[in-house]
Amino acid sequence: METIFPSIVDYGYAWVIQYGYLGIFVLLFLGVFGLPIPDEIILAYAGYLVFKGDLEFSPTILSAFVGAMGGISLSYGLGHTAGMYLVERYGPRINLTITKMERTHDWFERMGRWALMFGYFFPGIRHLTALIAGSSGLQYPIFAVYAYIGALFWTGAYILIGYFLGERWSHVSEQMHDQLMIAAGIMTILATVYYFYRQWKQKRI
Repeated sequence: METIFPSIVDYGYAWVIQYGYLGIFVLLFLGVFGLPIPDEIILAYAGYLVFKGDLEFSPTILSAFVGAMGGISLSYGLGHTAGMYLVERYGPRINLTITKMERTHDWFERMGRWALMFGYFFPGIRHLTALIAGSSGLQYPIFAVYAYIGALFWTGAYILIGYFLGERWSHVSEQMHDQLMIAAGIMTILATVYYFYRQWKQKRI
């Protein structure tokens, strides 16, 4: 049965082939911002094209890194400028208050920065970390250090995977994407359970 996922991948391949480094930049920018683009597979494919000699290694890394950096910065900016407004306007409907956002900020000050760095490796999570960081008031310099280091590590890792796998890249990268989706689901469940546990514990105090 055909799904939308293979067609998105095919369009991604076509963009990379037709536009090269610019295509990689645009796809990573939009994907990290939140559009349904299979970023890991695109990165692995770019690494495979480096393996074939169709792309150069340094410009490929740079275009992917700058794209990911731009996408996550836009998410942070959106959260920073509109996050509190949305919380004040719509938060009470979902039991989200200014006080809870301040607690989220405190959590980011302690541990959330690591979610910015490693959240890239979990589809569905990387799209939210910057929004939460921005709306919780995390200072931009702190956001930038962790988010941009994570972007470089993530893009470089998948491009290298595609490069070293060579002709075997497609099968392995699709398997890896499925496994990461499962991992992201598990982490989301654990985070939700932890959140409600903290709420329950605070009510008992």
